[in-house]
Amino acid sequence: MDTTTFSALAEPNRLDIVELLRDGPLTVGEITERLELNQPQASKHLRVLHDAGLVEVNPVANRRIYRLRPEPLLELDSWLESFRRLWEERYDRLDEYLRELQAKEHDQDGNK
Repeated sequence: MDTTTFSALAEPNRLDIVELLRDGPLTVGEITERLELNQPQASKHLRVLHDAGLVEVNPVANRRIYRLRPEPLLELDSWLESFRRLWEERYDRLDEYLRELQAKEHDQDGNK
């Protein structure tokens, strides 16, 4: 797992930008307007996201249009999947244990 993705997403403004771009490509101006950032600040965050491979830029005339790249997010999802399986197994064992406790409680209540 490339920690660059985590580092890029750790900053709240960059995470907000990624969430905005989830709905589709946007220009720098649209991003700055929606997040109420100034243009240099937004450009700095977009550069970090671009360097991390999370976004790509398409220059059209005098505008720069940014869109998400799915590959780093798919890699992150794949990495998280191993943890999902681990927690699902633990929840399954917890469910089984709780059913055993309920059965014991039910048996004790019936024997009173």
